[in-house]
Amino acid sequence: MAIHNAADNSFKLIFDDHRLFADFLRDFINIDILKNVKPEDIEDMRERFLPLFEESRDADTVKRINLKGNTPCFIIAILEHESQVNYRSSFKMLLYIGLVLNEWEKEAEKNDPGSSKRKDFKYPPVLPMILYDGKSTWTAERNFLERTHLNAIFEKYIPKFEYELIDLNDYSVEEIMRFGGALSYLLLIDKIRTSKDKARITQLPEDYVERLRLQIPSDMNKMLVDIILNLMNKSGYDQNESEAAVAIVEKAEDKEYGGMFEAVIESMIEERTEGREEGFEYVLELIDKGLSAEEIREHIINKQQNH
Repeated sequence: MAIHNAADNSFKLIFDDHRLFADFLRDFINIDILKNVKPEDIEDMRERFLPLFEESRDADTVKRINLKGNTPCFIIAILEHESQVNYRSSFKMLLYIGLVLNEWEKEAEKNDPGSSKRKDFKYPPVLPMILYDGKSTWTAERNFLERTHLNAIFEKYIPKFEYELIDLNDYSVEEIMRFGGALSYLLLIDKIRTSKDKARITQLPEDYVERLRLQIPSDMNKMLVDIILNLMNKSGYDQNESEAAVAIVEKAEDKEYGGMFEAVIESMIEERTEGREEGFEYVLELIDKGLSAEEIREHIINKQQNH
């Protein structure tokens, strides 16, 4: 799988799960009215808009956020992960915003013919945002006005919106851990760039790991592993390693084995860091022996120290 597809697929899974998307809004968007958005308040609208773009990517998404007692708002979220900054982003956002507002007007006209022509008709707010996890510094203009020639002369005629930039390079491991929950763990995996990064992920504080166990619902484990496998694919994990990891998860699920999610991921990272493919078979053997998650974790640590 190509690297960009791995990243796209990973963040598509994140954006498609409304529990994770609600966490994303709470942690990264500094708008009070969005801090308490619940998964049931979110409606996915990407299928209405993405087919209209010739170069649409899997991770681009459009959400309708139904705010209690208020007009809904719309969120356009685009993932940019390539090493080369995409300077076309503000124009693409302009196209998206036009489509979203046009769709809103059509819906209003369907429900109340002639409403869009009245003086009191209002369009909903649209929040455009870019999530960036590439290696280079993001240098693209965030305001479409700055992307336009002769903007000082024609300023009042040019759209002046600005997109929100969430650059994961600006967040340290410690800052992401403070968010807590499944999303923070996925973003930690996404930050893996070197062997040092991988080592840090295997040595997470016990209180953080404990919070993960308490906050991650059991019905989310399989999806989280799918996301992490995609992120690790982006970081260079090969297909054999991914298949072995999936086998571990499936075996763990058959035994209804609590805590296996963390043990599986730790073993994946540790074995990849050390360059040893036999590690997955080793973990399978430990599962077959009926060891607890903590006992498997201790075996992994001991095995790492002995190499």
